[in-house]
Amino acid sequence: MTQGALKDLRVLLGVSGGIAAYKAAELTRQLRHAGAVVRVVMTGNAARFVAPLTFQALSGEPVRTDLWDTAAEGAMGHIELAHWAQRIVIAPASADVLARLAQGRADDLLTTLCLASAAPLALAPAMNRQMWAHAATQANVATLRARGANILGPEVGDQACGDVGPGRLREPAQLVADLAILHGRWALAGVRVLVSAGPTFEDIDPVRFIGNRSSGRMGFAIAQAAVERGAAVHLVAGPVHLSTPVGVMREDVRSARQMRDAVMRQVPDCDIFIAAAAVGDYRPAEIVPHKLKKSGGALRLDLTENPDIVAGVAALKKRPFVVGFAAETENLERHARAKLTRKGLDLIAANAVGADTGFETADNVLTLLWPGGKQVLPRAAKSDLAHALIERIIKLRGKRVRTGKR
Repeated sequence: MTQGALKDLRVLLGVSGGIAAYKAAELTRQLRHAGAVVRVVMTGNAARFVAPLTFQALSGEPVRTDLWDTAAEGAMGHIELAHWAQRIVIAPASADVLARLAQGRADDLLTTLCLASAAPLALAPAMNRQMWAHAATQANVATLRARGANILGPEVGDQACGDVGPGRLREPAQLVADLAILHGRWALAGVRVLVSAGPTFEDIDPVRFIGNRSSGRMGFAIAQAAVERGAAVHLVAGPVHLSTPVGVMREDVRSARQMRDAVMRQVPDCDIFIAAAAVGDYRPAEIVPHKLKKSGGALRLDLTENPDIVAGVAALKKRPFVVGFAAETENLERHARAKLTRKGLDLIAANAVGADTGFETADNVLTLLWPGGKQVLPRAAKSDLAHALIERIIKLRGKRVRTGKR
């Protein structure tokens, strides 16, 4: 991380109990290297893993561990800390801390500070993979994210208990990079972003349709990431069962032609178009007005091609920055690169689809391709991939704006 990326940012670092607490020491050092002023608050269990004196030496500030510290609390020290913080970061954030924060509890210094402060909250989970996957933990994370908390990680890999899977604390350097992005979160202020998400359904008769397995999670995560960077976001959503991200304007559609019409109405007023929807390539040539009955033989459907929405937008004389998606089952990069060139896109996000990746999953792997460039985003939660994609868009679009290219 470049020195000074967090210059003078007042960071309250919360350290909760878990073996990953040792990494918080390095995080403290790197936060200071990035220019932040760091004060550390530890839970009682965190102090069992790493001595408070370690963090005091690295931060240059006294470390607080107890809500009942008579010397500090005589002047309501926890309120002073809550007002002081410009950002609260909890790393590692244990399953217990996530649960208590989700419940709004204030039974120790750290959770009390989180309730008493208006500072934005970033949480870096670290725990056993089974604890992370448990429905209770995932519900707590969803609750905290809905309240505006940024969830940073966890990573996939070897764990201290011997298990392998998601639950590792994100590395300190990456956490500092994440915070630098959040610190500059208004990079899209004044920018209008149009996102398409989810599948399209093409009716065969009043009860049947042709569709695909897209859940819409990636597109909704992109809309959320864009609005968190200050953008004005309009989301065109196919048939999905997802809550609208806070601050996002949503328009629901069903078919590919309805999605095309909605997109084309909004395109003249947008600066960036991100086509994350899995639009059906074909539709029945005719919708049967009554339910089709079995005839004892084969049924033949005549299909006609749907409009190519992203290519249509990219072909406009006055066009936004256009991002497409490519879901492939083979030759991922070759097919995606060809699509990028053929449709005249600025950037394409390619992902393999199969039994355990792409559609209907909470995480994914993306390969970002643009003319002359490539970036592989390793497996992560779709929310994290969305932030990484938005960051790449900001960088590429910035270059085009500076050079005057469209």
